Amino acid sequence: MDSMTSSDRETHSQYLNGLRLDSVPTGAGGYELRICPESKVDSLVPRRDAIEARPECIACHPLVLKPDSMVQLKLAQDPVDFGFLQGITMQDSMTTRGLCRVACIEDDRSGVGPEVQVASFVNEASGIRVCHYTEPTPVAGTLRMWSKVTNTGTDPVELEYLTSFVLSGLTPFAPDDAAGRLRLHRFRSWWSNEGKHMDELLEDIHLVRNWQGNIMTNERFGQVGTQPVRKYFPFVAIEDTEAGVLWGAQLAWAGSWQMEVTRRADAISISGGLADYEFGHWMKVLQSGESLESPKAHIACVAGKLDDLTAKLVELQEALLPELPESESSLPVIFNEWCTNWGSPSHDKTIALAKRLQGSGVKYIVIDDGWAKRPPEATMQSNGDWILDLEKFPHGIKATCDAIREMGFIPGVWFEFEVCNPGSEAFEETEHLLQRHGRVLTVGSRRFWNLNDPWVVDFLDRKLIRFLKDNGFGYLKVDYNDNIGIGCDHPDSFGEGCRQHVEGIYRSFKRVKDEVGELVIENCASGGHRLEPSMMALTSMSSFSDAHESTNIPIIARQLHHLLPPRQSQIWAVLYPEDSPERFMYSLTATFYGRMCLSGPVHDLSDEQMSIVHKAVGLYDKVAPIIKEGKTHYLGEAPQNWRDPVGWSGICRVRRDGRQALVVLHEYARTGDSDLLVELPLVGEWRLADALSDSSTAGICLEGLQLRLPAGREFRGYVALVERT
Repeated sequence: MDSMTSSDRETHSQYLNGLRLDSVPTGAGGYELRICPESKVDSLVPRRDAIEARPECIACHPLVLKPDSMVQLKLAQDPVDFGFLQGITMQDSMTTRGLCRVACIEDDRSGVGPEVQVASFVNEASGIRVCHYTEPTPVAGTLRMWSKVTNTGTDPVELEYLTSFVLSGLTPFAPDDAAGRLRLHRFRSWWSNEGKHMDELLEDIHLVRNWQGNIMTNERFGQVGTQPVRKYFPFVAIEDTEAGVLWGAQLAWAGSWQMEVTRRADAISISGGLADYEFGHWMKVLQSGESLESPKAHIACVAGKLDDLTAKLVELQEALLPELPESESSLPVIFNEWCTNWGSPSHDKTIALAKRLQGSGVKYIVIDDGWAKRPPEATMQSNGDWILDLEKFPHGIKATCDAIREMGFIPGVWFEFEVCNPGSEAFEETEHLLQRHGRVLTVGSRRFWNLNDPWVVDFLDRKLIRFLKDNGFGYLKVDYNDNIGIGCDHPDSFGEGCRQHVEGIYRSFKRVKDEVGELVIENCASGGHRLEPSMMALTSMSSFSDAHESTNIPIIARQLHHLLPPRQSQIWAVLYPEDSPERFMYSLTATFYGRMCLSGPVHDLSDEQMSIVHKAVGLYDKVAPIIKEGKTHYLGEAPQNWRDPVGWSGICRVRRDGRQALVVLHEYARTGDSDLLVELPLVGEWRLADALSDSSTAGICLEGLQLRLPAGREFRGYVALVERT
């Protein structure tokens, strides 16, 4: 791409990471980007030249193509174009339509490696220079994309919209508008119900071409604020069901974002990036010579099914993970005392738990909320001052950490360091807190530190980083229980205040990692509100959800295999002595979808129940390499109603070398009384090596490539380790 100049007006094709990339001229100086799998190139077909034999074609010539641009942006000064699009999309602005391809210069490549492909454009009238970046990755069929815009003029410009990626010309395997064959895939998310897959025919959301073809139709969706997985995950995919090809993207951004699916005459485009001015109140004033870079987008294009596409995107997240602490190499088990002490931990309680857990295989013991002193009126989560409660920890918390380490555990602690609550002195430090309209931004019982304020950085150095180092903690659980919404005061816009605050969040996490050293960080945001690639890359693992005790745990945990590496998905089993054998095992087996985390009153469990815990942790240690490196195949279907699920679902995760497979299955409300037979997606001869269920191992049978699960009570969980013979 770098070699192209403004005189080039022909389609330019190249092959990168197993994909074919076509830069197609729009006819006005710009280019749109089309990609497809290299294996499907022979199936590409030319588009029709015209639409005929319809009544509306007699007096005019409907558009077949409405060209796109590989970068979309808009300035506030752009006049609004015709098309009934105000409030729906900011695409095809005058600035975008005026972009012309130019040769790449040295500044365009600043900070990027030689392997990165750069396409450069200018709009002479507005003084805007835009670069589109395409980076090959270690995972075949995937790329990373982003954009950079620079004001080369003398006057400031107000940027209201900028994409990270635009994939156009979908589908290149149909000559027409591909009626009835294109499907939109998204994942919806609410608190304690993360990861609902939405599969919609484009006709079902009315993204059909109009008779003229010159008016775009558009589906814009996303999230506003600092909990990026709220309502939707930052993910979009289009599937051509006849060609068997999918195009998908996942944004790596912890703030306001948007995706768009746009009907452009015969073709579909998908795009995404920062939430624009209409959707997220974002506007950035670029001074002369100033640049802005968009968030990174992870791109995948595969021949296959949705499972193949999401597997590629998850594998890309894994490939981009920085080196994790040594203690994480074996995926050790966590115990968090939240559902044990419910906000009232102490030295004695923690030591009692550690003694009970000796020999269990648990590695991390995490002290959750309640270790810090609270004002009399507070019951829980009074954050901000971070003063140790000496009534609970009379010898200092280092004594607790030292005692835990002497018993062979790594001590962990909970913080919600980005916020403060009523009753704390921090709550009144208004000049150092985020504001909106000149008033302190208060959401529920929380105010938010201005993480770009040097005073706050110094405060957190003392209260957080020094606390972790001085007391010998090796594990930090970072919680985040509310959202700043459209943003905070900034001269440019609330949305720009939000964007800069997210940059401050990143710097805060990086500072903790750099200063403390060998530290495992858990990313928690009321459970799963931050399950996106940029936060996953800053942390060792993430809370999969706040669904700690409900029966939808295995459903959520299974769905998240589509969206994040299982080795980073922390799933809780809250164990009670009064649990039935079926419920006890239902909870334990759900943790095999990712990282096992135990909680509950384990000191009250019977010796028989503790022996089951020991057995489960022992099997977990065996299968951890499969959880760490493998490919997930989905068994059954996720229930429609997650609150009152019916039926069954599960996974078969095959180790990367193909020699072992982990099967995790859960039955919900039953629809019959017969044994459950599950066909495994394996080839060759296999044997059952180990198993876990509320019945004996002999109760689970492998018959050829079918796993037989014995009939019994409802809501049961099973784990099986199978090996190739």
